[in-house]
Amino acid sequence: MLRAERGISRRELAEALGVHYQTIGYLERGEYSPSLHLALRIAQYFEVTVEVIFSTAPFPRIGSETA
Repeated sequence: MLRAERGISRRELAEALGVHYQTIGYLERGEYSPSLHLALRIAQYFEVTVEVIFSTAPFPRIGSETA
C-alpha cells in the first residue's frame, strides 16, 4: 500500500533495496516473508517503523468494518 500510495513502481523499489522486482510482488502478495535485514531496509526506505509494514497478526482488509 505504501508503495502504491507514493507512486513507486515495483522495479524502482526493488532497485532501491537491491532485490529483484519479483521479490517485491511476492512480498506484497504474502508469498514471501522477508529477512529481518530486508524488512528493516524497507521500513527505512519508507521512513516508517517496521511494524507499520509487517505484523504477525493479519491486517484488516481495506474497507472492512470492525464489529
